[in-house]
Amino acid sequence: MSHSLESLQNVVANLLDEAKQQGASQAEAAVHAQSGLDVGVRLGEIETIERTSDHGLGVTVYFGQRKGSASTTDLTPNAIKETVEAACRIAKYTSEDPAAGLADADKMASSIPDLDLNHHWDVSADEAAEIALRCEAAARETDERISNSEGASTHTQATAYVYANSHGFVGGYPATRHSLSCSVIAGTGDQMQRDYWYSSSRLANKLDSPESVGLKAAERAIARLNSRKIKTTKCPLLFSAEMAGGLMRGLFGAMRGSAIYRDASFLGGKLNEPLFPDWVNIAEQPHLLQALGSAPFDNEGVATTDKKLIDAGHLTTYLLDSYSARKLKMTTTGHAGGVRNPMIQSTGQSREALLKEMGTGLYITELMGQGSNTVTGDYSRGAAGFWIENGEIAYPVEEITVAGNLQQMFQDLEAVATDNDIPSSYNTGSWLIKQMTVAGN
Repeated sequence: MSHSLESLQNVVANLLDEAKQQGASQAEAAVHAQSGLDVGVRLGEIETIERTSDHGLGVTVYFGQRKGSASTTDLTPNAIKETVEAACRIAKYTSEDPAAGLADADKMASSIPDLDLNHHWDVSADEAAEIALRCEAAARETDERISNSEGASTHTQATAYVYANSHGFVGGYPATRHSLSCSVIAGTGDQMQRDYWYSSSRLANKLDSPESVGLKAAERAIARLNSRKIKTTKCPLLFSAEMAGGLMRGLFGAMRGSAIYRDASFLGGKLNEPLFPDWVNIAEQPHLLQALGSAPFDNEGVATTDKKLIDAGHLTTYLLDSYSARKLKMTTTGHAGGVRNPMIQSTGQSREALLKEMGTGLYITELMGQGSNTVTGDYSRGAAGFWIENGEIAYPVEEITVAGNLQQMFQDLEAVATDNDIPSSYNTGSWLIKQMTVAGN
């Protein structure tokens, strides 16, 4: 990487000095540099090799309660000076905002723990291509019904990030992220289905083998062949672990301070009230070593800490940065930049056990479209998955819509499986929901 952590710290120090010289009462800046390699293959041939290297800087200045922001990709001293000038000009023309300003000084992270996020992968383009080729070959050789491929890719990225503000806070850390993915098509003619799988980790040696990623992509595509439509019905739904992560995102979107102070969330006024059944606990663990969502501080320098977000079914907190906290006359919760490594406690059953418990219903493995309304909680998404009879998969289904309301869905959550096999920062198994409307023929 062209920029070290130390050089980025010098960049933000110079920037804060410049902001002070230009009369700003407060200032903050974030700078990142990243480099990576992407290699894509398709049908046994190398299709793309892309090396990336970029950096960027964002600065916000305050003149009392007036705020201005500007950004640049040029880290030379002249460019930094011009970027600060641009932010200052904007601030001088904005109106006063009583909630504007840095997060409180006493909230800054006083120490920055090493979360073991930086594991460089010294892989050449040829080696990355060979891994992707193995992955795709495994998928294509799984079954003669795999008729085509959208390709496989190997990705590695190293990032250095530094945030600083005029409270004297300077913090930064390096991090890596590596991944392997494959997408294939099963069937021919009118009867074609695509599906994919991937693996992602901070450490290259923790990635699933190329063969296992390819095999899973192929098995998922084949399982969808001969999909049917079903009649409109109301039934229990099991959301796969992958799709359950989306339900958690819907919850966190409604918990965001910006949605709360704008009266744009169905969770307004619901703090400390029951939202889920009393067995449900959702916690955040931002300091998990090597985890994909870990960070020692948030985007305002505020220390991140383990938190209970849902405790015995009750909503215990909103997700606040300093601005939304001031708007709500509350205190920041260290959530500038979102939730880090959230985890919902499982009820201990396997996915197969929950299918048996469900008996007859729908197992959802894919959702399409953006159909979640934060204001009302109304939920409607295009979906595909499998119809379940007598606790077993009967046949795949497609071209359906599932609909409900998030508040009701949360109340109707009956169990969370142990099948947390998704390479994501969201730690969840499949969710069994008592009943929803499924629109089909």
